[in-house]
Amino acid sequence: MCVLAVYFLRMPNQSTSHGETTPLLRAPPSAAIVHISQGHRRQKSSSTSASSTTLKSGDIISTTRRDIEDDVLPETAVLGRTLGWRSAYILIISRVIGSGIFATPGSIVSSVGSIGLSLTLWVAGAVLSWFGLAVGLEYGCMLPRSGGDKVYLEFTYRRPRFLASTIVAVHAVLLGFTASNCIVFGEYTLFALGKQPSEHKVEVRALAVALMTLITIIHGCFLRTGIFIQNLLGWIKIGLIVFMTLASAVVVLAGYRPTTPSETTRLLLPSWDSIWEGSVWNWGIISTALFKVFYSYAGLQNVNNVLNEVRDPVKTLKSAAPTALFTACLLYFLVNVAYFLIVPLDEIKQSGELIAALFFQRLLGETTGRIFLPLAVAISAAGNVMVVTFSLARLNQEIARQGLLPYGHLWSSSQPLGAPLGALMVHYIPSVVVICVPARNIYSFILDVEGYPGQFFVLATSLGLIWLRKTRPDLRRPYKAFLPAVWARIVLSIAMIAAPFMPMAGESHGDHLFRVSYALVGISVLLLAVLYWFVLVVVLPKLGGYELDETTEVLGDGTAITKLIRVAKEDEHTT
Repeated sequence: MCVLAVYFLRMPNQSTSHGETTPLLRAPPSAAIVHISQGHRRQKSSSTSASSTTLKSGDIISTTRRDIEDDVLPETAVLGRTLGWRSAYILIISRVIGSGIFATPGSIVSSVGSIGLSLTLWVAGAVLSWFGLAVGLEYGCMLPRSGGDKVYLEFTYRRPRFLASTIVAVHAVLLGFTASNCIVFGEYTLFALGKQPSEHKVEVRALAVALMTLITIIHGCFLRTGIFIQNLLGWIKIGLIVFMTLASAVVVLAGYRPTTPSETTRLLLPSWDSIWEGSVWNWGIISTALFKVFYSYAGLQNVNNVLNEVRDPVKTLKSAAPTALFTACLLYFLVNVAYFLIVPLDEIKQSGELIAALFFQRLLGETTGRIFLPLAVAISAAGNVMVVTFSLARLNQEIARQGLLPYGHLWSSSQPLGAPLGALMVHYIPSVVVICVPARNIYSFILDVEGYPGQFFVLATSLGLIWLRKTRPDLRRPYKAFLPAVWARIVLSIAMIAAPFMPMAGESHGDHLFRVSYALVGISVLLLAVLYWFVLVVVLPKLGGYELDETTEVLGDGTAITKLIRVAKEDEHTT
């Protein structure tokens, strides 16, 4: 944070020879647009894949202020549009399907008590996740550019100037890392090798750092190879779940449930009434189980962060994201059915997070199941890390392009290897630091801290979408979200923001404070971002007698970046 402050204090001054400020605007590097300051006119070519003007390294583009809405126009990354429909689909589905499906079903059915209620929650979670996805689809099709929530919040909340950008930037830099799934990869890899992760913590962290390093090198040096590998891991993950569902289908057709690979018992399919036996109809318990389901559907807007690299982004987004949601819902439902068919309900309720272990041990045996399950979870975790790293690097690149990070030209450029290696390093360094923190439960705490502020972004984008519907009906919307679904998402976000502060029965003040600590830390990060913005955009310019403005420079690879400059205020005592 101190480095950022020094960076802003050392920003260059710029003014005309007559003491007048130069009106400046970010120019999309590869959009087919010619900006004409006089009259604020824009000419669009028939293609958005190449620029209609030639931009050279070091060019400074002077035009109107950025409240002229270039953000609604498509923009092509200098890397080109390398992601087709299948790659976009894998970016979403591989982000959604992580290690959770191998762990959470047991704890959910244990909480709600019955098969029927558990399966209902998985379907309900998909419906409620669609409410949030609908908001991302309308924004993404209306503003088909990389950056996700950064782009949407900047476009919607333009005043106070730089506030939305600063909040997103601080949140991304401080909390935008990938650590938990790297640790999961290290633990389950060691477990597959016959070692107890709790007894080899150094090796777990070493494997986690090795995975993060390898993925960063692949995505930073071999762009197309990285896309191929993450696509392959995504399809392997889907194939694994399909295998589990087919195994349950074989059990149904055979009429026998395996107790071991060599022994079976007669399979008695439950009746409609029996699947609801033991249901716990308590909202507090159901809501807690529903939160676990929501986490399993997280990541449906992953491709929104990389739309500059997606071919035909609007058409792809409109079909790939809903298809991924439907796929996840179907696979989650079927794999839960597979668990219930192979493993007796009483054992599932006692399994905790080991339901998949019981499934594979019964199906494949103690030895084979012990190896197969950890490798399955490790592959799932590695695939998740690859797609998260890929998308967050693009978000960091967009933040750096805006001039909100020091040495922004380093993090924005795709030179020399044709991949955003600099932006990947912004993601890599905090990820490795968090992985190496010697704390037992730091990872789950950090996940909560990272997820809680995200609910404020969900709330802001949902409210912003409704506000834009009323104030900007002229905007082209290839996809329009169902407004009752948007309002439902708003209510749900408010409930999730307030939930940690609701005391539980019999809970002491100290226990309650400890339980909400992650929420307090998350709110503190957002307040820190607001304070940082206030000092650098309001206080320092007022004390220094200058204003902040923007100029656009084109790097050697064709990437246009914004530089913040200090402009002396005009003399107010004019005649």
